[in-house]
Amino acid sequence: MIYVLMIICAALAALFLRAESREQYVKAVVLKGLASLCFVAIGALCSPWTHVATMIVAGLIIGSTADVLLNLRMVFEKKGQMIFLVGILVFLTGHIMYLAAVLPLCAHKLICVIVGLVLTALLMMWIFKRITAKPAFKIFGVVYIGAIMLLNCVAIGNLISDPSSFNAVFAAGAVLFLISDIVLILNTFGSEFKQSLRNTNISLYYIGQLLIALSLQLLA
Repeated sequence: MIYVLMIICAALAALFLRAESREQYVKAVVLKGLASLCFVAIGALCSPWTHVATMIVAGLIIGSTADVLLNLRMVFEKKGQMIFLVGILVFLTGHIMYLAAVLPLCAHKLICVIVGLVLTALLMMWIFKRITAKPAFKIFGVVYIGAIMLLNCVAIGNLISDPSSFNAVFAAGAVLFLISDIVLILNTFGSEFKQSLRNTNISLYYIGQLLIALSLQLLA
């Protein structure tokens, strides 16, 4: 069942990209929502329903909700900016759920926080040189990237201190999620939108979420 859901997720994500590129935005929202439900279902099937697992499944559910919100901005263009910001806020909530799940497992919390802050500052300086965005989007961007960067630092820190299968797969998913978001920001607020970058963004995002969902079956 898990393998079938993975194949369905990939197929729906591909159909979503095609519909979006053809400006069939309502159809695209439906397809994206269904694709995201697949990784939620995989997470639920893999979950041992411990506290950590429940928090991660909650993050998956929140992420699937944010997926729909982000694409609704193309359906309701007049409120597109507000919908986009709300979508990012919901995604941020999902990252916080992931962080709340793995932070208690971290043996070096202070080090991870410091490294996360430094890397966030460096990354955002690099991104701001390459994009044009309103102050509100930049503020949201700093907070959002800061949260997912901290999540990555904690996930990788957990892997270093405890090289388990769960930590390895979860960390890989978190890293792909971060790269996906960087591509999204550069493509959305950069000088030129490129469909190839959009394809990369969506592909990395779904692989990342699928890895996070699959990591649950490795949770001791």
